[in-house]
Amino acid sequence: MKAIVTVIGKDRVGIIALVSRLLAERGVNVLDISQTVLQDYFTMIMLVDASGCTVPFAELAGELSAEGEEHGIQIRIQREDIFNAMHKI
Repeated sequence: MKAIVTVIGKDRVGIIALVSRLLAERGVNVLDISQTVLQDYFTMIMLVDASGCTVPFAELAGELSAEGEEHGIQIRIQREDIFNAMHKI
């Protein structure tokens, strides 16, 4: 199952490493990544393959959100089909 991970927060060293490590520890593979810094704000969107995830999807979402809060950033994950349905014009 594919999913979309979004990350937003004040730019600092190590954000990509933090998110990538969290995903890798749970067996989630990064397929594509786009990131940019807008003034002082870091934004990133990742397309991931969560079919090998070692925990339930809801648990992964909770872990990412909690880790983000701890580091002062927002980390969200959504199933690709839900993301597409929400952004369909």
